[in-house]
Amino acid sequence: MYVMTIDQRGSTTDVDRVPGFLSALRPLTAARFERSVGDEVQGVLEHPGDVVAIALHALRSGRWYVGIGVGEVHRPLPASPREGSGAAFVAARAAVDRAKAAAAHVPLAVACESPRDGGAEACANAEAVLRLIGRLVQDRTAAQWKVVDALRSAQDGHAGTHGTQKIAAGILGITEQSVSRALLRSGWQEECAARPAAEMLLSFAHGLSAGIENAARDTPRQVPDRTTAGNP
Repeated sequence: MYVMTIDQRGSTTDVDRVPGFLSALRPLTAARFERSVGDEVQGVLEHPGDVVAIALHALRSGRWYVGIGVGEVHRPLPASPREGSGAAFVAARAAVDRAKAAAAHVPLAVACESPRDGGAEACANAEAVLRLIGRLVQDRTAAQWKVVDALRSAQDGHAGTHGTQKIAAGILGITEQSVSRALLRSGWQEECAARPAAEMLLSFAHGLSAGIENAARDTPRQVPDRTTAGNP
């Protein structure tokens, strides 16, 4: 299992962003997230793909510290994440504290509690890849995000990837060439190519830290190949 502890940055001088953040997470995962304490939210997840999607969504705004704990969660799972316990909860707390120390860079960390058989190294590898993707996400301009969001919208309503740049251009009222240039500068294709690697590394880390018998359950779900996303 994976526990995510996500804390608002600069909460003492900012408005409470937790309600809006929780609403934004609902389309991304079926897992339950809720406020744990103060301006912090927490959730328990089974699928590494959901973890990657939520982590990158949180990093996009630059307003959150992201901690990912990998390992065992005591069962049966409680109705509320706040009532949960297990190694992954301890690891998530350590991870978000370390993410705060990395705030000048990409404020995300991955941790395994009581790692064995290389679990700590696997978590470090997952963290490294997520931080690299997170840098792409953080550095995107508002104009580039408009193009990326339009392309995502086009892909959601269109079978395959052929012609989606043209659809995105129509949504935005710009040329296909402008869409192509914005996507190139945004690192969108690199993000799409690297997401499955981050999922695989999280799954591998879980298998090592929580026991090999759980590795099969955590195998990442198949995701569409978007390395050529939106090619006309």
